[in-house]
Amino acid sequence: MPKSAKKRKDKAADFSKAKLKLGKGKQLASNAIDTSFKARSIALPSQSITKDKDDEGPTTKRRLTFDELVAHTKHYAAGTRKDAILGFRELLESHPELLQPSLTTLFMACARLIGDEDSSVRKTLLSFFSWLLPRIPKEQLAPHAPSLLLFTTSAQTHIFPEIRVDAIRFLDLLLESAPESVVAGWNEGSNQSGKRVLEGYLGLLSAGTKYGDSEGPLKATSTASVVLTAASKLVVLKSLATFIRKALASTKSNDNPRWYLASSFDSPEAYSVFDNLLQPLSVNPPLSSRRWAEEYDDETGNEDFVFPNQTPASSSSAKGLYLNDLLDIPEVGGSTNNEIFIAHLARVLHSTLVSTFLDCSPVVFSPAGNPPETELQLALAVADISRALYGEILRSASHSKGKSHSPLDDLSTLLGHMAPFFPFTPSGRRDIKIEQAFQELNIIYCELSSLIASDIHSEGGSRDEAVRGYVLDALDAGKLTSAAYTSLLPTIWSLIRSGDVLDAVVTHAISLSAKSALKRPATEFLTRLILLERKHVSPSTLEIFVGELPKTLWELGSGNLDLSEIILRFLLRVLQRGTKGSKTVTSLRTRFMPYFVILHASRGSIPGPYTKLPPSSIVRRLALEVAATLVVPGDALSGAISSTLIGSTEGEYWASVSR
Repeated sequence: MPKSAKKRKDKAADFSKAKLKLGKGKQLASNAIDTSFKARSIALPSQSITKDKDDEGPTTKRRLTFDELVAHTKHYAAGTRKDAILGFRELLESHPELLQPSLTTLFMACARLIGDEDSSVRKTLLSFFSWLLPRIPKEQLAPHAPSLLLFTTSAQTHIFPEIRVDAIRFLDLLLESAPESVVAGWNEGSNQSGKRVLEGYLGLLSAGTKYGDSEGPLKATSTASVVLTAASKLVVLKSLATFIRKALASTKSNDNPRWYLASSFDSPEAYSVFDNLLQPLSVNPPLSSRRWAEEYDDETGNEDFVFPNQTPASSSSAKGLYLNDLLDIPEVGGSTNNEIFIAHLARVLHSTLVSTFLDCSPVVFSPAGNPPETELQLALAVADISRALYGEILRSASHSKGKSHSPLDDLSTLLGHMAPFFPFTPSGRRDIKIEQAFQELNIIYCELSSLIASDIHSEGGSRDEAVRGYVLDALDAGKLTSAAYTSLLPTIWSLIRSGDVLDAVVTHAISLSAKSALKRPATEFLTRLILLERKHVSPSTLEIFVGELPKTLWELGSGNLDLSEIILRFLLRVLQRGTKGSKTVTSLRTRFMPYFVILHASRGSIPGPYTKLPPSSIVRRLALEVAATLVVPGDALSGAISSTLIGSTEGEYWASVSR
């Protein structure tokens, strides 16, 4: 039987020659053997026989030395870099003596990881820095701050938004540990760290501008459009608020907590002298002394307790005594470069602040329930930045009022968007954190409103009435903290000529216990108010407040010497301006006696709080000077003081001042 066609074909294929095709190389034979090979090497430098292993040096639990951890920070694997950071903390916790000699190497190794593309590495580095930086003294951290800021500002401009946001978190740590280095040159044209940091903030918020030009249209600093989530935007705005506060504090302008009183004076020097009137010696130590005088001499201005180190140059009867014209020094007019820069920065951020508040307000102030934490904090960050910027601008007398874009107009626009929701009140279940955030929002709104009210061209209208109602309710409720009360004082000052507000402030101050944290700011505010605006304080209000001060002194005893000194200095000034036969003086004479001695029905004479004052305290002599102004020959107060001072060092001084 003949062979099949398949077998014939297979047999012929064994002897057939493959045809070569154009462009293709010669094919290998079917029986060719591939002799090529590949080799790979494993690098184990820590196990090299050429390396001297220091078995006695400090190591981690994985037996890694400090130098090996530094080498691992450059490893290609993210897990190895993360473990190296964890190893640094482990090694430094168990061997803290390594920190000082290896600080430079440590920072240079870690600084490169600030912009690491792996999120776990950045998160671990943030945790490590939050542990490390507070343990390093500022003077030792300062030399390394520029290199850390160099990598941080570089990460602020990274192509990935998440790295840029994490760079802001690193800035928060540096703002706590080395704020001077972070804000250095923030308002100058030089390329210092503060300027780069601020440009990074603005670029991330898509609100940038070229700061070489303080005027003209705004120009974006980045062509990349960054869309931030609410949580990321909160990180940026809160950090920016901290940066602005630290930067403004570094300029040391308008940092006095009683700045709102400065508008009542003709010059900063006059205000400075008045501000030192009631300062305790612990705050304002005297440079010289003069002999005490019982009454103020209107011709010579010889009033030791009002102006211990200054002589008034002239008097002004139109504004009460000579508080507004203490020194004949001309005021320097015109805006400074810093004020122009801050005004321009406020203008740049204005649209971002307004848009952020408008995005958050529907859910924050919704009556449906408790607001989301992120949106609430965003609204608070907007208010905080506005208070810092516009407060700095409008407190200065030289802010521009006639320009097309006045800071006053921008602030009025922002407050106009806030006004429909004021007073801000939570509508959901009771939550202390939410209530504190809403209270802070209310106080900031009131403070910003008072800035506008202090401008002579502003018209408050319904906004002022709403603020007035909130202030009255807050004082009546009595739930203000010391910080909240102090922040509310500028608003109270702007409304003080309203009789019901002044009565509410006096009633609130009298109701506070001597140990309350609000007692000192409330008492100090009212004492300065009475000295400055005596004509607007009714005699009945003055009598009520002054009549309660001896009781406060008695309750304070030796517990709060600074507040006791403030009260006694105020009483001296009031008495030196008053008359001997006034009702207030008569009331004080009776109420001041228990401070020295208490006449008990059965136990007889009991020493008062005066005897418990420290022997070296200035309060002892101030109390005697007040008593010398009050006593009349032969009255009970004079006899009580004389009996109290028998055998004491103040006896001779009392004899000299009570003549």
